Amino acid sequence: MPAPAKTSVFSSPDDAMMNAAVLGACSRPLNQLSFAEACQRIAAAGYDHVALFANQGKAPVRSDSTAAEVVAAAQAARDAGLAPSMVLGRTRLDVDLEEAVVDYRRLIDNSAEVGARWILDLGSNDEARYDTYLELMRRVAPHAEEAGIGISMKPHGGISLTVEHLLATTNAVDHPAFGICFDPGNIIYYTAGERRPEGDVEKVAARVSTFIVKDCVVEGDKPDVMVTPGTGLVDFPLVLAKLRAVGFSGPYYVECVGGGPEADAVERELTYTRGFIDGILRALPLTG
Repeated sequence: MPAPAKTSVFSSPDDAMMNAAVLGACSRPLNQLSFAEACQRIAAAGYDHVALFANQGKAPVRSDSTAAEVVAAAQAARDAGLAPSMVLGRTRLDVDLEEAVVDYRRLIDNSAEVGARWILDLGSNDEARYDTYLELMRRVAPHAEEAGIGISMKPHGGISLTVEHLLATTNAVDHPAFGICFDPGNIIYYTAGERRPEGDVEKVAARVSTFIVKDCVVEGDKPDVMVTPGTGLVDFPLVLAKLRAVGFSGPYYVECVGGGPEADAVERELTYTRGFIDGILRALPLTG
């Protein structure tokens, strides 16, 4: 699929205006439903953007998606009144590097075709393949920039375990199309509560390109992120204020809430979370 004309993924004033308005939801909390049904629920909860995660065991947009699948995903989102603006990415580090590059470029093209602006990347948990991951991202970042896509890696263990790992990886890739997704719940989850996002966010704030709205509780030594934001350990007003202080204005995507697995309960929690986060963002001082 052809990529759109080359554009900067971080510096356009139009992008800044777009990002300020984006408070979306991921399809993950409603993953037992079809993607189309999840979109309807997300729209009913008051959102106008959706991040495409797996529904009923299959991601709607992948590197191997057919043109018909990409069109169907875009149509399902837009039928619900949603912009499909983020796609959950996947790297192939079990194949030759050249094949991995081709595969990820297909993901970029399909993400651009569905109308996304961001690919949410999970890094790698295999230390033996860290160098391969870094080289893969170096190779695909220019293609992402040409397609108008930002790749945003979030804390997910391994190469992206802590903010120090996130910074080291971002510095090693060294491309404006590759940035950090700050996920405060995962900072707690993957360190079992040893690290906290309130202090860590300042270390990466200037490199953050997207934000995942996720909370976390820790009971004993067991962390859990399937809770509604505001009910766990994350101090969202403080974290979001520190990001606003360096000029970050979104996009923000709600990934996890409580209430599952019943769709009605999940929708209610998504509705609550939208009001909770929107209220915090409206109360924060504007930055110039």
